[in-house]
Amino acid sequence: MSKAMRQKFVQAKRTSVASGEAAGDLERDEACGPQREVKDTGSALLEAMLTRANLQRAWKRVKANKGAAGMDGLDIAQTADYLKAQWPEIRQQLLQGRYRPSPVRRVTIAKPEGGQRELGIPTVLDRLIQQALLQILQPLIDPTFSEHSYGFRPGRRAQDAVLKARTYVQSGKRIVVDVDLEKFFDRVNHNILVDRLGKRIADKAIIRLIRSYLNAGIMDHGVVQARYQGTPQGGPLSPLLANILLDEVDQELQKRGHCFVRYADDCNVYVGSMAAGERVMRLLRRCYDGLRLKVNETKSAVAGVMGRKFLGYSFWVGPKRQIKFRVADKAMVGFKHRVRQLTRRSNSQSLSDIIERLRSYLLGWKGYFGLAQTPGVWRRLDEWLRHRLRAIQLKQWKRGKTQYRELLALGASENVARRIAANARSWWRNSAMLLNSVLTIGYFDRLGLPRLS
Repeated sequence: MSKAMRQKFVQAKRTSVASGEAAGDLERDEACGPQREVKDTGSALLEAMLTRANLQRAWKRVKANKGAAGMDGLDIAQTADYLKAQWPEIRQQLLQGRYRPSPVRRVTIAKPEGGQRELGIPTVLDRLIQQALLQILQPLIDPTFSEHSYGFRPGRRAQDAVLKARTYVQSGKRIVVDVDLEKFFDRVNHNILVDRLGKRIADKAIIRLIRSYLNAGIMDHGVVQARYQGTPQGGPLSPLLANILLDEVDQELQKRGHCFVRYADDCNVYVGSMAAGERVMRLLRRCYDGLRLKVNETKSAVAGVMGRKFLGYSFWVGPKRQIKFRVADKAMVGFKHRVRQLTRRSNSQSLSDIIERLRSYLLGWKGYFGLAQTPGVWRRLDEWLRHRLRAIQLKQWKRGKTQYRELLALGASENVARRIAANARSWWRNSAMLLNSVLTIGYFDRLGLPRLS
């Protein structure tokens, strides 16, 4: 560690609290055990990671993120109880370099466009340690990253990356080198990553701890498998490690003066011609080959920007040749797929309960895609969503007599109630026209359904 960096953390080392006090403060201000004399590694960064204030912040973040239990089966509350008794020993192991993380639990989640994404879920204890480590390393390492990198960085959002990309396109760079890496998080080379990490921090104790997390196995169907490459998605530290590895490519592009935007493993370089794009693609292949990463040839391309998507957005040309945003087709398909999952017609919950479940997803989706400049699309999505909810309500009423009675109670005319009840099982057709006058936009507003338009 450099002299300046050591000075930065010497105060934290001097004020480090007793191990029991640090652990007890994860839940309450009580000591959880006597102080033991520890022969530590002399790592100022490790001492700073284990300070009371840093552990408190890390625990609050882990609790806020919730998440499933790891391979030990302990949830957040159970882990808190475990730490009250075991933290002094765990802290001593960390200081002496003897701590060994538990294997991560492998889970798969469905992608909206099809296929599966693998996640590795660490134990709550390991999430706490990784989060505490992240809070110490990120302020030191993040300022060294390229300004063209936006993913998983404080104060930067995916929307910032999309806005920057538009400035390049608006300036006339209408060809994009769109590179997709094949199973990036599963194929990170440990030796290369640790080498790049060592060029940024010279603290051997921290590097050994990170190496132990990289080498932790994977629990799959009750069997622990060794891991020799990859940094599984699911741990707090993985995004920072990914940025450390990929920053090497960013620096090469930046040195050559290219206009580009990277968000995690999604990188788009904007150029003025196909020939320039092909040259950049060859450069990127060489760079990624040097990191033992593989370009997904089926998803990567040199093409016109109007035919590509980036972080769920795509571009279109508006009045006066202004470049505007819209939601990419693939993201739109994913939206409808998720809404269908949340509003299955076989669900026996009330309409208000279904809307409550929908609410957080709709607000999050609307917030993310707020840059889209296509009001007509938003209106059509609102209409489709209300149409679907009306059909669900009719199905829940089931019998024609019930529909007739409920519609009259909501203020429908006798003619409308009779016509809908006469075709009681035509839920989708009935909800398209006649029901609009009863289950109105205002009706859904009162139930708390957010509008997209």
